[in-house]
Amino acid sequence: MIIPPGPLKVLVAVKPVDFRKGMVGLASLVEHELQRDPFSRILFVFRCKRADRIKLLLWDGTGLVLVTKRLQTGKFRWPRFGDGVMSLSAAQAGALIEGLDWSRVHAPKVARPVMAQ
Repeated sequence: MIIPPGPLKVLVAVKPVDFRKGMVGLASLVEHELQRDPFSRILFVFRCKRADRIKLLLWDGTGLVLVTKRLQTGKFRWPRFGDGVMSLSAAQAGALIEGLDWSRVHAPKVARPVMAQ
């Protein structure tokens, strides 16, 4: 998958979606239901009801990229059903996509360095 340069913002749609939707249908869902710009270089993550498949939607600057993944065994760890989106760090998104428990991934809090005078 082509990832745009710089930090990547990841938003997870908490509510399951109809997995018959392609990139145009998911982009429309992002715009109308999630109230976000599908062409903003944000990685949007969607799931099906059974939680064994996910779809990733990303504008890479030249076109929409749609990736689908199905786990052979097990399910993706997902937050409770609801409306809206949830933000994940890049590390948490990586764990989610790998089928791991992303809720156990935490970035350490580091205090801002003080400049010498």
